[in-house]
Amino acid sequence: MSSNTVPPAAGDLPAPPATLADLGWRSFFADQLEVAERDTALIGRVNAVHRSRLHVIGVGLDVMIPHYATLDGDATEVATTGDWLLLDPDTQLAQRLLRRASLIKRIAPGHGSKLQLIAANIDTLFIVTSCNQDFNVARLERYLTLAHEAEITPVIVLTKSDLAADRAAFRQGAADLLPGLEVVILDARVPQDVAQLVPWCGRGQTVAFVGSSGVGKSTLINTLTGSDRIATQGLREDDAKGRHTTSVRQLHRLPSGGYLMDTPGMRELQLTEVQQGIEDVFSDISDLSRTCRFHDCQHESEPGCAVRAAIAAGEIDEERFQRWKKLVAEDAANTKSLTDRHIKNRSFGRMVKAPKGGKGPKKDRY
Repeated sequence: MSSNTVPPAAGDLPAPPATLADLGWRSFFADQLEVAERDTALIGRVNAVHRSRLHVIGVGLDVMIPHYATLDGDATEVATTGDWLLLDPDTQLAQRLLRRASLIKRIAPGHGSKLQLIAANIDTLFIVTSCNQDFNVARLERYLTLAHEAEITPVIVLTKSDLAADRAAFRQGAADLLPGLEVVILDARVPQDVAQLVPWCGRGQTVAFVGSSGVGKSTLINTLTGSDRIATQGLREDDAKGRHTTSVRQLHRLPSGGYLMDTPGMRELQLTEVQQGIEDVFSDISDLSRTCRFHDCQHESEPGCAVRAAIAAGEIDEERFQRWKKLVAEDAANTKSLTDRHIKNRSFGRMVKAPKGGKGPKKDRY
């Protein structure tokens, strides 16, 4: 056993994957391997991201390694939960990060414009909210925008159905957000209810749970996995809000064969680089905006504004329009901030690496 092998916790670890396909490996990733790598490379998937190390799993592989970063030109690429890595067979250290099929990201909370990676290579995004005061249309639209930008199938999961006086109203409120949107309503403590999610959780599938704290994500995971390894907490009596329980993004093996990822509750979800996602979720408004008389129409009082005309005719809800406008402005501002930060970092990196006479030291690739 390698010195960085993760010791199993008695009775708490599921059976390791028999094949890479069980973990979600498919042709999209296999096609990225060079000919020489197909027989020699050690392939692993990031199971969890801790403060200073990555937990990587694979066929016969269960290790903790340093955070992975590789220089690709002037850009730094850091692995996140769900990523696929090629590791050195001898040292078990990461050599290469494979291109992602999907990526969920946001602007990190707080000041500044730092990008935070949430999850990679997800097939289905379960957007979890509850049938109480947590149900928030604007927040759900943000999660739907994330999913569509990453080309991930979204499913709205309404929990705490036992607390709802009118379950149908909550279901309809979610279904109206997007044509054809899948909506599941359940009590996270009841296995028969939670079984509604199993069709998305088969072998080779990876699903992620997102939502604010206390909506029942941890209870859902416990019910789906048939264990109680995830700590849960109840609602605060004063406002029906939950307490934060999950503190790390981690993959969990499901009895149905797939893997699911829980994520810490997100009190703040600042979007960036999601223009296509916004257009998909608000396609009615986005399409209309292109028919305005002026291409730079702000949809306020300009003549020939198709959007304002639709609002006046009752075809578009004013509040929905304002939410769209806010997301468009937020995405543009955050994307510009990230671009400016990247340019600044590149300039600083070139200045640091510039030799001060003669040839500088040979730069390591990793």
